[in-house]
Formats: sequence, C-alpha cells, structure tokens
Amino acid sequence: MYRLIIRKVIYLAKSGRPTKYKKEYCEQAYKLCLLGATDKELSDFFGVTESTLNLWKKNHAAFSESLKMGKVEADAIVAEKLYKKATGYNKKCIKFATYEGLITDSREYEEEVAPDTTAAIFWLKNRQPAKWRDKQDIEHSGQMAVVIEDDVHESED
Repeated sequence: MYRLIIRKVIYLAKSGRPTKYKKEYCEQAYKLCLLGATDKELSDFFGVTESTLNLWKKNHAAFSESLKMGKVEADAIVAEKLYKKATGYNKKCIKFATYEGLITDSREYEEEVAPDTTAAIFWLKNRQPAKWRDKQDIEHSGQMAVVIEDDVHESED
C-alpha cells in the first residue's frame, strides 16, 4: 500500500507540462542581449511568458548567466561610446579623389570630433545626480516666526 502511495506522489510531482527550454537558448539569449533585448522581447522571441523566462533564469544557471553577460557587455559598449561622445575623440578618415568614376588618389587623415554637450550633461546627470540634476533640494535651517500686527484704528467722533 505504501509503494502505491509513493508511486502516485512521484507521478504527481512529474506530471507538469514539459519545458520548452533548450540548451541552445543560452547562445541565442546572449546575442539578443548584446543587441539590447529586454526580458519582454526575449520572452516574445522564445514564445513564452515573462514568468516562464524568469523560471528559466532560476532553474538554468547557464541561461541566467548568458543573459547577465550579454546585458553587461552591451551596457559597457554603450557607456564607452557615450563617454567618447561626451569628451570628444579623434577618428581616422580616408579622402578619395575620382576621375570618370575611378579612384585616382586616396589619403588618410585624422579628424577631431568635438565633445557633445548633450552627451556630457546626460553622463553627469546619471553619474552624479546629486550635483547635476535639474532639481536641487535645498534645506533651510533656523526658525521662522509669523508676526501679525493688529492694524485696527478707532474712529474719532
């Protein structure tokens, strides 16, 4: 009798819907995260709900790690580009000379890209919000007193 109960318990524990998760999803998720995909976009891509995606992250360490690595790497690339745009940089360019549709000469030169004010403001507002945000919180100390003067004049008769 106990064997029968144990078998039923084991059967009930395994009687869920089979998972759609596949090992190759790790690489796909990593690449999608490098492209900036959100969890919602990932769940749409894999054809599951966000809660299922969260279960995959919880139950499959390699999948969770691939998401983290893709997002961290993508964020680092964007941060580097934003920093360069905020501070200015030099880039290599090639100038071509053509005659009748054929390239007759080419020269390599370096061009300076000036710092971008908007990128610098964005960087500072996010890196040091207490100093650079638009709204500043100012605290006043001391006491404030309200004095009401009675300005009633008696009429003279």
